[in-house]
Amino acid sequence: MTDVVALGEVMLRLDPGEGRIRTTRSFQVWEGGGEYNVVRGLRRCFGLRTAVVTALADNAVGRLVEDLILQGGVDTSLIRWVPDDGVGRAARNGLNFVERGYGIRGALGVSDRAHTAVSRLCKGDVDWDAVFAGGVRWFHTGGVFAGLSDTTVDVADEAMAAARRHGVTVSYDPNYRPSLWSGRGGADQAREIDLRLARHADVVVGALGLAGPRPGELRIPADEVPDALTAVAERLPRARVLATTLREVPSAGVNDWSSAAWSAETGFVGGPRMPGLHVLDRVGSGDGFAAGLIHGLLTGADTWPGALTAARLERALAYGTAHGALTMTTPGDVSMASLAEVEALMSGGSAAVRR
Repeated sequence: MTDVVALGEVMLRLDPGEGRIRTTRSFQVWEGGGEYNVVRGLRRCFGLRTAVVTALADNAVGRLVEDLILQGGVDTSLIRWVPDDGVGRAARNGLNFVERGYGIRGALGVSDRAHTAVSRLCKGDVDWDAVFAGGVRWFHTGGVFAGLSDTTVDVADEAMAAARRHGVTVSYDPNYRPSLWSGRGGADQAREIDLRLARHADVVVGALGLAGPRPGELRIPADEVPDALTAVAERLPRARVLATTLREVPSAGVNDWSSAAWSAETGFVGGPRMPGLHVLDRVGSGDGFAAGLIHGLLTGADTWPGALTAARLERALAYGTAHGALTMTTPGDVSMASLAEVEALMSGGSAAVRR
């Protein structure tokens, strides 16, 4: 039985390490994708049984992505394999070139994902009733997948509606990427789609992405976060939990890291604060936060979706904040943290050598 299913693109990430994309002569290869990273973290760090719904072109690159997913322990049985035409005219696999950044130089992502196999998914391609019939507890998707094409919006809508019919908890992360909406309505269209899909969600991660008139337009000071989350809640009356990471970026290598959440049952709840966090690779940290938050909500004395107390939400935020922080200490999109490391950090553990 699968605990958590995600819907999203899984790309091949090419990482020049400490170098630059435009000058490197070698790349380290990882797999990654906003929605996939969540279930990968839930599997490898938190031990939940997870699966990803995606599509890949059936060639050597697609099979490499599959092999990396298998190494992460995520079930690949729901991957839709698309025949390869030799040059990618009809469908191809996405590539993501990512520099980590250093000091005053920020991280840089250059994605090569047009016409990918997963962007061609259409409503009706996946039997969602079959996916959710086996006792799935949680379904996660987000704005990265929805932004791939006009058809993926409908697929996400269809999947979230089916999950709700089956009593599965639904989470959504707006995860706005300007590059996905360039030439397709921009930020205004992204906001319209995010609100349409987030209205299906029980839990919205990255909820501050829905604050203000357009995504990416407002920088919300810490003392205004409670009011901003309350305003988002008014737009999403069905959502039970709104959660967000909070980040200040003094430099690419040092971030101030925290989190917050809101629910009608608890009101505003602040997460742990980690000022001066040293960062190796920040890509995937928000997804790491989402994985920890979901784990925290699914486990503990009360079975989700039971009573939601402030203590329970604080615990979930602590798991998310610690896991996201540890995700930033290793290369690649995906978490390499263990549950013991997460819980040690939650308890105030240090970076001393363990022997």
